[in-house]
Order: sequence, then C-alpha cells, then structure tokens
Amino acid sequence: MSSPVSEPFRKPPRPQAVLTVLETRWLSPHLVRVVAGGPGFADLQECDATDKYAKLLFAKPELGLVPPYDLAALKDALPAEDRPVKRTYTIRWLDPAGQRLAIDFVVHGDEGVAGPWAAKASPGDALVLMGPSGKWSPDQDADWHLFVGDDSALPAIAAGIEALHPHALGHAYLEVDSAADILPLVAPAGLELHWLQRDGRPAGTTTLLADAVAAGPWLEGTVDAFVHGERGAMKALRDVLFKEKGLARSQVSLSGYWAYGREEDTFQAEKREPIGKILDD
Repeated sequence: MSSPVSEPFRKPPRPQAVLTVLETRWLSPHLVRVVAGGPGFADLQECDATDKYAKLLFAKPELGLVPPYDLAALKDALPAEDRPVKRTYTIRWLDPAGQRLAIDFVVHGDEGVAGPWAAKASPGDALVLMGPSGKWSPDQDADWHLFVGDDSALPAIAAGIEALHPHALGHAYLEVDSAADILPLVAPAGLELHWLQRDGRPAGTTTLLADAVAAGPWLEGTVDAFVHGERGAMKALRDVLFKEKGLARSQVSLSGYWAYGREEDTFQAEKREPIGKILDD
C-alpha cells in the first residue's frame, strides 16, 4: 500500500484591504499624500508600532483585474510582467475613528510604479494593501532621540517625532532635494531639525547623512536612534553609529528602505545576500 503524497506547504494568503482613495495632496514638489478609507478599512491588521508599513499591490489597469487579487491563481494564469506588484510604504497616519489612513509617496517623474500611480490617483480609485506591520516605537525613557533618513523615510520619521513626549530632546537629520521639499514637521521644542539638501544630485548618491551625524552635536546620556533610507547611506551610518559612537544594537533601528540603481524586486531579493545586509544576523 503506497503512502499518501503530502501536499506542499503553502502559507495562507495575507488578507488584503481594498480601500478607496478619498483625496490627494502635494506636500512638496516630490511628495504626494494619498488619503484612503472606506469599508475595507475593517480588513486592516492591528498594529501598535509607530513605524507602521504596508505592502501595496499595483495591477496594470489595462488588464481589468478586480481586487482583492487571488495572487496564487494569477501566478499560474499570468506571465510575471502582468502580475500585480508589491511595494512597501509607511503609513503616515491612521485614523480608526474616521476609517482613514494616509500614505506619502515620493515621486520622481515616471520612475517606478507607486510614485506615478500616486501622482495620478484621484478620488474613487482603489488602493489595495496588506498589513500594516511594524517593529519600532520611540523609547520614551531614552535621554535623547536621533532620527536620520532621506525622503523615503520622512513619513516614518515624522510619525516617530510626533509620538515623542513634549519635553523630548534630540536631533533629526533629514535629506531632501531642495528647500522646496522641507516640510513643516510638528516636533518638541528640544528636538532640532537639520534639513540637508542634495541640490539636484540624485537621491542615494551623497554622503550628506553620514557626514552630518559624524560631525554634528552628540548629547549626553542614552540615545534612541531611528535611522532609515537608502541602503548605501545606511551602511555608512552603521559605521558611524556603532564604530565611532559606540552604540549598542538595542539602541538603533537601522535598515535600508531602498537601494540606488535597484528596482524594488531586486532590492528585496538582495536582502538575503551579502550585498543587501546592513547588519549581521
């Protein structure tokens, strides 16, 4: 008698929340905010972390796919280039009472998938996401706080700054393209904002962040650091924070949100390779 053949294990599909775009607003020449909500809000996962992020799903409009998407079936039915693609974005704010959330998208012309979609989004469009998830919230017992990031990290950093208590101390180093991209962030009086401008140089090609943190003021006491952005810049900051400043891993939330010259899918795949690792496991 032959043994039954076991089916290969497959993780259950992650729930998808299908929201409706309610409004969009340009915050700067390169940042557009999309506010979405509706009945699908109830399908979002609960997450208490400050750095909430979600996987957004984008399908080619010409294919007429209707969300939520059966990703397993579409994998068998469509070629890779026609399947919905995933992009990871921070949730800037979430309003359970109003059943709304906001996501800020960096837009550089027609580059990428999510940015061009957000630039053209209008009320009534569908926004499909999985999540949110998150790992970090500010340590309110720290003596001071350090925030470091480029345009891609601005939403998470802004949320982190807003979560601080009113008497918090610290420094935030924020890299943007130009003065037109500086945002009016709400911060405690004791947290100094340092806006670093690329002045036309491509994002991911400067050493502005690492240089500024290395040369900038360093307060006494225990620091809680949130450091996110382009992968190469994060590797440079890793050396500043751990080698030069002597911080412990437990004091720092450090990761790459993207990598210069890499598409999102390639960047995600490289996270499992030496080139994609910022911290040792």
